[in-house]
Amino acid sequence: MFPWLLLALSVCTRPGTAVSPTVPPRHMDSVLDILDALESPARGGSLGTAAALWRELGVCSTPGCRAVLGETPGTPERPPALTLGQWQLLTELLRHDPVTPELGVVLAPDGSTLALGPLLAGIEAGLRSGGFGRPLPTLDPPVDPLLAVTIAEALGTSFLLAGGGDNNATALGPGGCWDDAENPQNYTLRGPPSPVPDPVAIGAMDGVVLGARLARGPLPVVELIQGYYGTGNGSEAGRPPSSYRRRDFGALAGQGRLEKEVAAVLGLLRTLSPTPEFLRDVGAQEVAAVAHRAAREFSERYVECPTIMPRCLWGAQPYRGTPALLRPPLASVFLHHTLEPSQPCRTFGACARAMRDMQSFHQDTRGWDDIGYSFVVGSDGYLYEGRGWHWVGAHTKGYNTQGFGIGIVGDFTATLPDPDTLALVRDELLPCAVRSGHIWPNFTLRGHRQLRHTDCPGNALFQEIQSWPGFQGTPVALGLG
Repeated sequence: MFPWLLLALSVCTRPGTAVSPTVPPRHMDSVLDILDALESPARGGSLGTAAALWRELGVCSTPGCRAVLGETPGTPERPPALTLGQWQLLTELLRHDPVTPELGVVLAPDGSTLALGPLLAGIEAGLRSGGFGRPLPTLDPPVDPLLAVTIAEALGTSFLLAGGGDNNATALGPGGCWDDAENPQNYTLRGPPSPVPDPVAIGAMDGVVLGARLARGPLPVVELIQGYYGTGNGSEAGRPPSSYRRRDFGALAGQGRLEKEVAAVLGLLRTLSPTPEFLRDVGAQEVAAVAHRAAREFSERYVECPTIMPRCLWGAQPYRGTPALLRPPLASVFLHHTLEPSQPCRTFGACARAMRDMQSFHQDTRGWDDIGYSFVVGSDGYLYEGRGWHWVGAHTKGYNTQGFGIGIVGDFTATLPDPDTLALVRDELLPCAVRSGHIWPNFTLRGHRQLRHTDCPGNALFQEIQSWPGFQGTPVALGLG
């Protein structure tokens, strides 16, 4: 089985066992504490010490990664700088063990869940490309080391295995849920896993972005990661750079380059002895077709479409009634502003709190079964799942079965959301909803006020959306129920 899959299937305790209270939570802040201890000269550590240790623990255990970064240095022992709990967490996150495939992912302060293995492999490739540590080998056929150790090998392998398996085999996804976003210990995928579930894709994208930064010049890994994700469960005031991962990854490894590198790394794997089983009897034409399909589908899912934070991550209460099923594709999208909260949320922590507050208001004060919106848009770069793609919402009375209700957090009577938030809806969410078959290509976009006596979505935002594709300017059925 492909090792990234084993690193990221889920994170949960074995039946009949308890998590030791000395083991830190599976949060990036815990990883930063560990790396800080390993890098600290005062404790006898260094950046090289940290990189060697995570390699020994199994960060680079696939054939392609070993060809690029070299064989594992040796058998690790616990450094004196780490507590027993920190050592247990690190070994669980990084050590490849087919018997316990529930290991390998952490929750970042921006709310994203990522596999630590491809992130650290990308960081090492970037460091060595930038002249820190041993030079990278010259390979034939040539491959980009950074893409090879993060995503290209995993992607090519996944699509080859899915293509050669049964009709239900998938090559990408799924995502999953944590037991507790404040104290994450257990992570469970929400469907049958592929070799590239969402956390592996996210960890690989971040490995490319941070590895490319290190290739321009080394700096402490703790400083790099902390500056990228932020700290403290997303409690800071500003949007972290990690929320731009899709844009930044796309700029570094667009679909054309990714396709080229997937084909190159599969070519590299064919030269190894023994050749991996899944590549036997696979010709050059099939490799090219797999690389094309893998790059296209990866880009559509992880670069061109926005991240949707699932209900389980923002702490949703259960639906109180029996949800009614939507029948997509739908013809309409209805845009709202939340009004309360009146200020945009710019971090995962703030947006998750806003979602819980709105759900409580909709359920407890208005008596609805659930939060009314289909999706809510934060100014942290993410969408938040409300009723979602499949269930009738309570956002636009009289029209809830005809379209999706999208709410943007804030009061946009006099001011607009920031340009990135507007682009998230206009340029990412709406085209993605068309491609995925949730709305018709000739959908109509309306502001809430066009269907009800209300100021929603605010004068400033309503003026803005009149220039968007799909906007239908004629008010319809004002004053209905």
